[in-house]
Amino acid sequence: MAGSCIGVICLVIGLEALRRASREYDAFIVRQYALANPFPISAAPRVSESDSDDKNPNTQSIAAPCAPRRFTPSLTQQLVRALLHMLQFGAAYFTMLLAMYFNGYLIISILIGAFLGSFIFGWHRLNLP
Repeated sequence: MAGSCIGVICLVIGLEALRRASREYDAFIVRQYALANPFPISAAPRVSESDSDDKNPNTQSIAAPCAPRRFTPSLTQQLVRALLHMLQFGAAYFTMLLAMYFNGYLIISILIGAFLGSFIFGWHRLNLP
């Protein structure tokens, strides 16, 4: 029974690792795309004082805001993303099935694994407002 509980803890820690790996891989391919395709300066929104109306000095001409930058991952990148999702999905379902045994020791092991996994793999920078 102790081995099962340790295995369940490791499974849930692995699930948290897969979640983190998925987020990190998405950030990696976005950074990779941004480096290969820098944002053109001329497409940035501009406010032009020279185009203002002489009768109303508060009127300003604003260039149309640029569309959000989007890209489609390559076939290989999407295959890796799908593989990470499949592994995450499978681990989550196995965890759910283990919880459905209604065994208190296994449920406590799932909670311990979730705590440890979040503690280990949940460290990331937080954006300040």
